[in-house]
Amino acid sequence: MTQARTPPLAYLPAGKLPHRLLAALLSELPTTDPQLLIGPAIGEDAAVIDFAAAHDTLLVAKSDPVTFATDQIGYYAVNVCANDLGVMGATPRFYLPTVLLPAAATDTILVSSIFTQIGEACRALGIVVAGGHSEVTPTVNQPVVVGAMLGEVRRDRVICSGGCRPGDLIVLAGSIPVEGTSIIAREMRSQLIARGWDITELDTAAEYLFTPGISVLAPAVLAAQEGLVTALHDPTEGGVATGIMELAMAARTGVEIDLDAVVVSDLSQRLCDAFGLDPLGTLASGALLATCTAEQAPHLLQRWAENGWTAAVIGRIVAEEDGMWATRGGQRLPFPTFVVDEITKLWG
Repeated sequence: MTQARTPPLAYLPAGKLPHRLLAALLSELPTTDPQLLIGPAIGEDAAVIDFAAAHDTLLVAKSDPVTFATDQIGYYAVNVCANDLGVMGATPRFYLPTVLLPAAATDTILVSSIFTQIGEACRALGIVVAGGHSEVTPTVNQPVVVGAMLGEVRRDRVICSGGCRPGDLIVLAGSIPVEGTSIIAREMRSQLIARGWDITELDTAAEYLFTPGISVLAPAVLAAQEGLVTALHDPTEGGVATGIMELAMAARTGVEIDLDAVVVSDLSQRLCDAFGLDPLGTLASGALLATCTAEQAPHLLQRWAENGWTAAVIGRIVAEEDGMWATRGGQRLPFPTFVVDEITKLWG
């Protein structure tokens, strides 16, 4: 007996999403908050948010695009913005995504999956979708999500990357490269299987996106709100080495880093080795850089440990004229630098 085939879904036409489809997608997003006076709805041109908060609360805003091909683009888009607010000490409140979808390649399954990812990621972090925009356009050849996120922080708890000073210790929460590990396992899966890699192990690596995950919002906000840090930074493109360099550049200081203290999981190291990638320069979302005084370091490590976040002191801030240095095995080395992220070698 011949089995009936399910007819393929038709691609959506260029332009705005059909009103009925958009209304259904919006109904599944977290869009309710007392401060959101006018939220996302068919026919509304913009969001209206009541930010008449107490005088000691500041608005923190961030926008970020996700442009690389991924089956979890909505999850990425929410978390990269939330991380950047968190390292400023802010609690994310509202998100406005712009979703651009390729013409002649977008069906309802694709657009629904992206909206679902955005909704689930926002709910997990207590964020409300306040508005945004979506359309099918011939100007992109793969999905692109550009998000804007708004958050709040107490005036006396604002943290910036340039807040560290000579004498501060540098602390790394988590391991590296979490995001890079997931991407290698997802994008190079067939090649790795052909090389004899265990499928279960590759599944574990792919899930690094969620476990341990790329969000550093919780440890960042805790450290900021409890006044335990002088600076926070979310290392992303260019890896943890570039993130440390950016900390020093923002504060106009030098750094000394003990590379042996930087935690790299065995699985991450082996996946990087498989393609000649240096973990220090590979996409590092999922790790959090912090600086603190020597007196506060034990308290910071303890508070993070109490909440299930592992961390270690990996170096210290020095005067700018002392430069940037690394050590490994007790030997002093030039600080590792990367012109582009190591992950680009996968397609080079």
